[in-house]
Amino acid sequence: MFQSIYSSTVTPAQFFLMAAVTLAVGLAFSWLMSFRIRSTKRFFLVTTLLPLIVASVITFVNGNIGAGVAIGGAFGLIRFRSAQGSADELAAILITMGGGIAFGMGFLGYGTVLMLGLGLLYFLIAALPLFSHSREDETLMLRVTVPENLEYGAAFDETFARYCKSVERAGVKTTGMGSMFRLSYRVRLLDPRAEKAFIDELRTRNGNLEISLLPDAQNTNTQL
Repeated sequence: MFQSIYSSTVTPAQFFLMAAVTLAVGLAFSWLMSFRIRSTKRFFLVTTLLPLIVASVITFVNGNIGAGVAIGGAFGLIRFRSAQGSADELAAILITMGGGIAFGMGFLGYGTVLMLGLGLLYFLIAALPLFSHSREDETLMLRVTVPENLEYGAAFDETFARYCKSVERAGVKTTGMGSMFRLSYRVRLLDPRAEKAFIDELRTRNGNLEISLLPDAQNTNTQL
């Protein structure tokens, strides 16, 4: 079970056996991950078929270095044509590719254990409150709209000192055809439960204009 089914040459029977097992395991893995990942049906179709695609490529290359380099370059181009996904989706794709490599080398047992084992492990770890404490100190992106006549340089310093553990200016831009400014800050709150009081005090200082406080998912690429 944990030995390669391939001999020196791959026969049609061996290839179709590999394809059937890979497709079945890919479907089971995608079904399992659908309980933890919020994504579209198309994503789970991709994770179902991706192990078979990778396994087929590995089978066809079969020691041909030139073909392997060419296919690797072609796969590298796909990254620049793909929308950025979540960390959960990236983990699922990496697991399916790892399983596909094992299947492509004929190790059906290892491929099955790798994909279903990692899928189950991911499911169990995600269900445990192991890293819940990290959200208590998460960085938030604060956007405050102010009128153009407000000297905003130190307008909110007192509020920040009262409610924030750290504050970093992320940028400023004009909005409303230049009649207002939108200020962006990365902040960490002293007490996440004081979020409403923090926003209410900001509203008294910016003339009750628009304020948003969102998770800063991309610290280095957040639009103003």
